[in-house]
Amino acid sequence: MSEFHGVFPYLVSPVDADGTVRTSVLAKLCDDLIGAGVHGLTPLGSTGEFAYLNAAQRTAVVQTTIEAAKGRVPVVAGVASTSTADAVTQARTYQKLGADGILAILEAYFPLADTQVESYFRAIADAVDIPVVIYTNPQFQRSDLTLEIIARLAEHPRIGYIKDASTNTGRLLSIMNRCGDRLRVFSASAHIPAAVMLIGGLGWMAGPACIIPRQSVALYDLCRAGRWDEAMALQRRLWRINEAFARFNLAACIKAGLSIQGYDVGDPIPPQAALTADARKVVETALRELA
Repeated sequence: MSEFHGVFPYLVSPVDADGTVRTSVLAKLCDDLIGAGVHGLTPLGSTGEFAYLNAAQRTAVVQTTIEAAKGRVPVVAGVASTSTADAVTQARTYQKLGADGILAILEAYFPLADTQVESYFRAIADAVDIPVVIYTNPQFQRSDLTLEIIARLAEHPRIGYIKDASTNTGRLLSIMNRCGDRLRVFSASAHIPAAVMLIGGLGWMAGPACIIPRQSVALYDLCRAGRWDEAMALQRRLWRINEAFARFNLAACIKAGLSIQGYDVGDPIPPQAALTADARKVVETALRELA
């Protein structure tokens, strides 16, 4: 199994009003993020607005990311659907395109029993020959993954990672205690990355890393070196970005931040809306303080 670690920005999906993916903008962003030292790229995460894209758009985003990465860093592509069959098709498609891993996300309309939730993730892992990161986000999913389901999924030979976007850091420690080295933990932006690294995490997958990649990598390096006083000093500064984004739509915030930095990523996909002028000033101020 490939080893994933470090900072994986959740990429935005730049889309024109007519639905065309702005592949040149996305490719430049990927190249710049790699130049900033990130350890991997994740298209079609939450910041990638996967729920608002059709199949052709999703494929274009993943293919563009893979081509831009040129094998320099792993690409872990998001797979999300309300249908197991559709999720399996996505996973197989992205592996054929050259993805190095799959980020498995559960979308749900009707509530699901635990066995149904487990079968969804297991089917994705059964369908590919590359590592799978399971992603749980109680804020958006109607059906969360219990510790029992997570422990069973960790026994699958291709499920080696989890990104948990709950706000319960104690849950992360419970996962680590229960699963050991069978399931490595990535932090989400809902957690404090340095704290997750302290308890045994191996990095974070998060949208804010798109706009503060160098600072994110610096924080990761400090944590890896065990320089915790310096790490926490930097973490306190970076947390202002998380605080700002917690107030507004995440994709709108990241796209606004990238626009401020010169990337023509466009607006969030409707029915989402771009930030108001006042909200954009909040993002701009947070970025300026970290420059």
